[in-house]
Amino acid sequence: MSLEKRIEEILEGYRKGEIDAAGAREMLRLCVYESLGFATIDHNRHIRHGIPEVVYGEGKTEEEVVAIASRIYEASGRVLVTRLSPRKAELLLERYPEARYHARGRLLTVGSPVPPPEGAREVVVISAGTSDRGVAEEAAVTAEFFGNPVSRITDVGVAGIHRLAEKMEVIDRAGIAIVVAGMEGALPSVVAGMSGKPVVAVPTSVGYGASFGGIAPLLGMLNSCAPGVVVVNIDNGFGAAYFATILNRWWGEKKGREEER
Repeated sequence: MSLEKRIEEILEGYRKGEIDAAGAREMLRLCVYESLGFATIDHNRHIRHGIPEVVYGEGKTEEEVVAIASRIYEASGRVLVTRLSPRKAELLLERYPEARYHARGRLLTVGSPVPPPEGAREVVVISAGTSDRGVAEEAAVTAEFFGNPVSRITDVGVAGIHRLAEKMEVIDRAGIAIVVAGMEGALPSVVAGMSGKPVVAVPTSVGYGASFGGIAPLLGMLNSCAPGVVVVNIDNGFGAAYFATILNRWWGEKKGREEER
């Protein structure tokens, strides 16, 4: 049952006298947040943001991941778990056989994707090298689960820039580009310079010693000479997809306001 439906039921029960004021107050509080002792779940988030709370799998015990993900799923009808190990994924798959584990991106999804933003534009996820694909898949699967149409372009880094030129039609069709790169992190600047699309740059920890676990591409992207590039944290494909979703929702709301005029 969706959170909105549950709130409607509580209010209707109170109106009919089936629930007293104290009971309705407690039920509505649980619709806003719920304490499990080790975690406080923000059930109200998908009403505020349009996207339910997401579970970060690393650093939590198997029992904690299952408990948190289960409560979010029961409240919203969908849940996304990121940075999930195969063992923790097995436990959730046992409970929810319909769930899907995306091993390369280390994500698990249960339930239908978030309804797409009105007038959503395509998000193209571009990875510089095959070694960057894990982070790129985190971004792509997250964006898809959040309701965005997504296309993927892989292994088009600057060591063979002609490969990117052949994909410009796909990039030009998209509304937003998420560009994932390690090493020196040059690819987002190239995409921004060639396309004029909003670019969300994701530095990865891929590279030899002097890349300092992603610090080198992070600094390179922050110092991009191409305008229109925003940068998220190292290996943060999830954050890039979330930002792209916010842009898509803003465009849809803007279009709706213009049509109302």
